[in-house]
Amino acid sequence: QVHLVESGGGLVQAGGSLRLSCAVSGSFFSINTMAWDRQVPGKQRELVAAITASGATNYVDSVKGRFTISRDNAKNTVYLQMNSLKPEDTAVYYCYAAIKILRSSGWYSDYGGQGTQVTVSS
Repeated sequence: QVHLVESGGGLVQAGGSLRLSCAVSGSFFSINTMAWDRQVPGKQRELVAAITASGATNYVDSVKGRFTISRDNAKNTVYLQMNSLKPEDTAVYYCYAAIKILRSSGWYSDYGGQGTQVTVSS
């Protein structure tokens, strides 16, 4: 079984910073792309940032220059450094990972965490 556990959310004032972490545990062969998205009640879930196994990244326009996604492959962990936070960044943040369970598997399957709340006060 594979588990993704997020941490690092909380309450911060506008302009502040938070660092989210997401650790993948369990039995699996490899991890491909890892990503963070966010959900605001009543709105569509939004992909915030993604990072491939080789380190290529992409971001939604609204966080470019403020957020940085990174990963530690040795620790099976992905991070989201969030700087210059704005009230509109308030959401539940979820991490995702494309994981190949068996070496013989021909595909990667997506696994997600339970989410961590980020609240930015004005």
